[in-house]
Amino acid sequence: MRKPFFPNLTVLLNYPKAYFGGDLSAGLTVGVMLIPQGMAYAMIAGLPPVYGLYAAFVPQIVYALLGSSRQLAVGPVAMDSLLVATGLSAIPHLSPEKYVALALVLALYVGGLQMIFGQLKLGFLVQLLSKPVMSGFTSAAALIIGFSQLHHLLGIDLPKNNSIQTLFSFLMTSGANIHPITVTIGGVGILWLLMVKKFFPRIPGAILLVITGIILSQAYHWDALGVRVVKEIPGGLPGFRLPSFAIADIIALTSLAFTIALVAFMEAIAVAKAIDEKNNTQHVVPNKELVALGAANFLGAFFQSYPTTGGFSRTAVNNQAGAKSSLAALISALVIGLTLHFFTASFYHLPNALLGAIIVVAVIQLVDFSYPVQLWKNNRAEALVLLFTFSVTLFVGIVQGLLLGVLVALGYTIFQLSQPHIAVLGRIKGSDYFKNIERFPEEAVLYKGVLILRFDGPLFFGNQAYFKSAIKTLLDNQKSPVNSIVINAVPMHYVDATALHMLQQWVQELNEQDIRLFWVQLTGPLRDRFHLHGLTDRMEDMRFFSSLTACMQYINEQEISAIDQKIAHQTNRQ
Repeated sequence: MRKPFFPNLTVLLNYPKAYFGGDLSAGLTVGVMLIPQGMAYAMIAGLPPVYGLYAAFVPQIVYALLGSSRQLAVGPVAMDSLLVATGLSAIPHLSPEKYVALALVLALYVGGLQMIFGQLKLGFLVQLLSKPVMSGFTSAAALIIGFSQLHHLLGIDLPKNNSIQTLFSFLMTSGANIHPITVTIGGVGILWLLMVKKFFPRIPGAILLVITGIILSQAYHWDALGVRVVKEIPGGLPGFRLPSFAIADIIALTSLAFTIALVAFMEAIAVAKAIDEKNNTQHVVPNKELVALGAANFLGAFFQSYPTTGGFSRTAVNNQAGAKSSLAALISALVIGLTLHFFTASFYHLPNALLGAIIVVAVIQLVDFSYPVQLWKNNRAEALVLLFTFSVTLFVGIVQGLLLGVLVALGYTIFQLSQPHIAVLGRIKGSDYFKNIERFPEEAVLYKGVLILRFDGPLFFGNQAYFKSAIKTLLDNQKSPVNSIVINAVPMHYVDATALHMLQQWVQELNEQDIRLFWVQLTGPLRDRFHLHGLTDRMEDMRFFSSLTACMQYINEQEISAIDQKIAHQTNRQ
């Protein structure tokens, strides 16, 4: 059954009354949660806090109408905010106004790319971001985010550089400038959030911390004591404004936009699918998610939003609070809209240290220690890919870490494919099963003059030479001459043009050596390609079988027939 293009809109137009209680509770909870989070994440991006509220407003409304997930909570997130800060801080001589303008252009660019990817059905591209790469990247990025908030938690100025060694080196020389009151406020905020999260998870710890901080800061004039506060936040809803940019800006932002487009989609689709599976539903459609997220970013840019995506923690809270439809997101957006219109002046005395505390606690959960340890025990090569991605991200840069991590992971995969495992098979005694003789040396029975092989991978230009040389080595190492080669082709789901050309030459060589070639369980499309390339014409004795048992039965019958003919020929001569 074809899914509707506006799945959430369909639900809203036929809204079940039974959904309202859960949607109202979830919408209010996530909306309240978004106020401090949005402001804090905007600070990660290097933007004034109000832009976090802008990013939590229009994009939510757009996604609520277009998205396929009914629980995904769209808005600013830590990872994308860090990518924005990393990319824009690398552009020299940016004024604060130009920095903000480029952040909005970036949302426009990212949204456009995501919509194009969705229309071209390119949702599979996110699969290039393997689990080891994303684990290493996310853990390193979380550490960088945490360190980037130290200037709020310590009350000092840090250089606009996200490499960990630069930040650490600067901290070593800036100890005398640390502001003790700011450190105390930030430390108490972190302890409060951790305690609430552990012992009272249903309490909105962040919003209580913000309210308490504002009251105490105003009552005791913390700003006069040197504590840095948010100060003036523009009131009112974001107005429609066309982002201004030059062609040079688009060129400068291209690599960053592609990176954010993929990472943002990966974050959103991962959490959306996880909630889908947990609820035993099938609402999420990856390519439609790309279009919806792209539209949220693209249209959000006209209302002063920087790049957004689905947040892990907010989506989990949204689902736990009972969200059943996209009405929950619309209610969250309403909370943000009311805050922007009526309450922005209330945040004047909010200490920056408390927003830093919210960020630090939020990103702690992104640092994964268990998975690298598990991976090191099970697959050290992939663990090294994780470690490489982590190290490059941490010490070189965010974008470089992700891109180089993907390249190294692809390189490792290509290396594995270039030399796939080749097993010599034998029949298990008393059965019709054929197994690797190295794994079953006592039970596996070999056939004289027959070499049975299983090539564990596709056959393509990267491994076709290995395929031929490996089989030649196996033939040379046999104790008795081989007159039949049987290839179990179950794992060989693909054969490219280069490999087919190699097979044409190889079967001719086998013909000259009087060696017959048999293929078992070769797929229909591959058999068609064999016929089209004339492989069956070049080797008269090459045959295809549906099972190894049938193939070996045929070979045995041929040998018995050949023996009978030989005996009959000798008898006739006598």
